[in-house]
Amino acid sequence: MDEKIFKTMEYRKIIDQLIHFAQTPMGKQAAESLAPVSDLEDVKRLLQATDEAFNVDRLKGAPGFGGIVDITPAVKRARIGGTLNPHELFGVATTLEGSRRVKKYIAAVHEEHEVELLFVLSDALSDQKPLEDAIKRCIDESGEVLDSASPELAQIRRELRGGEVRIREKLDAMIRSSSVAKMLQDQLITIRGDRFVIPVKAEYRSHFGGIVHDQSGSGATLFIEPESIVAMNNKLRETRLKEEREIEVILQKLTAAVGDQAELLLYDSDVLGQLDFIFAKARLAREMKATLPRMNDRGFLKLKKGRHPLIAADKVVPTDVELGNQYTTIIVTGPNTGGKTVTLKTIGLLSLMAMSGLFVPAEDGSQLCVFDAIYADIGDEQSIEQSLSTFSSHMTNIISILRKMTPKSLVLLDELGAGTDPAEGSALAVAILEHIHGLGCRMVATTHYSELKAYAYERKGVINASMEFDVNTLSPTYRLLVGVPGRSNAFAIAERLGLPEKILEYARGEVKEEDLRVENMIASLEENRLGAEQERESAEKLRRELEALRTRHAAELEKLEQQRDKHLERAEADAAAIVAKARQEAERIIADLRKMAQEEGAAVKEHKLIAARKQLDEAEPQQRKKTAAGRKAAKPPRQIEPGDEVMVYSLNQKGHVVELAGSREAVVQLGIMKMKVSLDDMELIAQAPASKPAQRTVTNVKRSRDDQVRSELDLRGANLEEALIEVDRFIDEAYLANLGQIYIIHGKGTGVLRTGISDYLRKHKHIKSYRLGNYGEGGTGVTVAELK
Repeated sequence: MDEKIFKTMEYRKIIDQLIHFAQTPMGKQAAESLAPVSDLEDVKRLLQATDEAFNVDRLKGAPGFGGIVDITPAVKRARIGGTLNPHELFGVATTLEGSRRVKKYIAAVHEEHEVELLFVLSDALSDQKPLEDAIKRCIDESGEVLDSASPELAQIRRELRGGEVRIREKLDAMIRSSSVAKMLQDQLITIRGDRFVIPVKAEYRSHFGGIVHDQSGSGATLFIEPESIVAMNNKLRETRLKEEREIEVILQKLTAAVGDQAELLLYDSDVLGQLDFIFAKARLAREMKATLPRMNDRGFLKLKKGRHPLIAADKVVPTDVELGNQYTTIIVTGPNTGGKTVTLKTIGLLSLMAMSGLFVPAEDGSQLCVFDAIYADIGDEQSIEQSLSTFSSHMTNIISILRKMTPKSLVLLDELGAGTDPAEGSALAVAILEHIHGLGCRMVATTHYSELKAYAYERKGVINASMEFDVNTLSPTYRLLVGVPGRSNAFAIAERLGLPEKILEYARGEVKEEDLRVENMIASLEENRLGAEQERESAEKLRRELEALRTRHAAELEKLEQQRDKHLERAEADAAAIVAKARQEAERIIADLRKMAQEEGAAVKEHKLIAARKQLDEAEPQQRKKTAAGRKAAKPPRQIEPGDEVMVYSLNQKGHVVELAGSREAVVQLGIMKMKVSLDDMELIAQAPASKPAQRTVTNVKRSRDDQVRSELDLRGANLEEALIEVDRFIDEAYLANLGQIYIIHGKGTGVLRTGISDYLRKHKHIKSYRLGNYGEGGTGVTVAELK
């Protein structure tokens, strides 16, 4: 890629932003050397790595690269036998620690969210924990060699500390003596050149023996090493030399260990730089609110709301551009300061960014192409030193482009043909456009010449475009309008600014009729476009409102369904509780009836039955009780006759009508009880059989204590429904009479009665057990039941 295009497109400003987001020297160096790539697969791989880092940063946050430094110079010196200083060795240790941390972090993220490229890259980092521990065991964060680095060093430093203590004690005793104290400037002990000294007044120099090591700036104080501690200081100096030699041995050993792993360490440093660089690209994408572009190598470019990344977000105007499908050349016309040059730079810079593996500031779904080169002639290229005019400078640049370009290049030309005679300039511009277009390049060119509008209109694969201009405000909107050629707007601007109408009319008369028709056609097209755009915006607004309304209604419907489900669940729970309560109350009432029957002999008095019925009425759940009106509305009553099976609502029980008692009531057999029930409180379930409507056998609970209770029931010839009613009544009578065993005769037949009665007995609460009859008892035609 020509280096000149980077300057023209201000590509290096993007690189500077990228460098800012890198955290390590290696990452900054990788960002500094970033350049576009012309191979599609390489570009896709670079973008995939950026996309993976972007997702990691969005979901989990970027890994920390703290403590990682550039160890390359130190490792290379260790490899050739040089000795590293403590700070360099500690930098190696912190870099190894950071390497392990980054590798572990990316592996953990990869388990939850696949980041294949990052995982492969980080997984290649070597494990140098032993070397890291060895360095940290010998060197601390400040770069000091620790006593624990070797037993010899620990012993030497104990001797040093002991020697220093002895010297200080001796000097301390000296400066406290009255004879010496008067000769001292201050009663303190200090150090000069690794030797302990005391400050002596200059006038006492002849009275105070020892070695002078320094004096104050005024000369009034001499720093003297007393003779009594010279030998001790010499011994301390020897010990320090031993310490230095031992530290040198330790550093050489650690350096040798680093040199042994030099190849792996250099590789790890490079990988860490690449990872930091990739995450820097992700952070730059987040800062720019950029997205992942789709890449191709077929010359197709489609930007959706593309924004120039170097223009402030509150000022930049998004651009929609499509190139390379139905048309390969766009000719943009329109007045100056309308945004034509910014549009060219946006297309070029975003293409360079995408080819470098960077996200682009555009909406999702934008597509960019991998070009073999991008060429641009933008801005004033005039060179005073070469005495070239603007036109000559542009021509020189364009000639260079024509020599280098290929069918897979992108060419951006600003103000093509400007700086010379309009007639010759427009003709030359058409010729250049035709040559580049014929070669198959993708091209966007801007111009003022109206002749190029006709060329774009007539030439296949070329399309007009313009920068929108608001005549009412006399200002550009910076929006690119593809398919609509630009207007000069000179007359409109002059009129708005107050130029006399007479002058305007004269000027319009000087315009060629053909040019005037073109201008009118463009004005009509723009008017129609504005109308269509307003209608589209109105339709889009209506669509959004309808979508919001649909979403709101869907949410409300879901809410209502949830409320309905909750109400139904609550109602079912309440109903279950009410039914359970009613059942318990009914059981209690029946138990009381049985108790009364046993206590009073064979008869239950009518007033007691009425009282029991009242209790049943009170036990009925009122909130769930159907009204007579409701039942009539749901199902009109049929004339009920004796023998009909009915449902009594107030008792929630089935029974059979024994006889009618007037026009509003009927006597109903309910198990062992007969009761008067209002016709409004019952509903017909089944009519009495036509063949024998009056032959239904009923048993009256009113009997005397002396009545003989049967121990067997003959059901032969009855259907199952009639038989079960009789069995229920028969079991109640036998239970009240304290019979222990009963016989139910059902015959052999088809087995329907036997099976139905067995099922009924299995669930009955008063039946302890049952069996078929034995030999002599009737065999399978009889069921024998034992009562509880």
